[in-house]
Amino acid sequence: MRTKALFIALAIASVCFAKDIKTVVLTTNPQMHCENCEKKIKDNIRFEKGIKSIKTDLDSKTVTIEYDAEKTNVENIIKGFKKIKYDASEVKPAKNTDATTGATQQVKK
Repeated sequence: MRTKALFIALAIASVCFAKDIKTVVLTTNPQMHCENCEKKIKDNIRFEKGIKSIKTDLDSKTVTIEYDAEKTNVENIIKGFKKIKYDASEVKPAKNTDATTGATQQVKK
C-alpha cells in the first residue's frame, strides 16, 4: 500500500514539475569560423538564464541551443549573443510539409 502511494506521489510530482524544454538553431554574424569562435560562444552563452545545452557546428556554421521555455525565449537568447558582439538569427527549416499528403517538399526560391 505504501509503495502504491509513493509511486502515485512521484508520478504527480513529475507531472507538476515537468519542464518545457525547447530547441532553437541559430546562425551568427560574423559567422562562426574557427574553434575560438565556438569557445567564445559556448563560454558566454551558457550563462544566459534557462540555457540547458549548446552545440556548435563549424561545417554548417550553426549553434543549436536547448533551453527552458519557462525561463527564457529565443529573443532573450539572441540578446545574449549581442552582449558578445554577435548578431544571431533563427534558422528556419528549408522544407515544407504538405498537410494533405504528409509529403515534404523543397521550398522553391
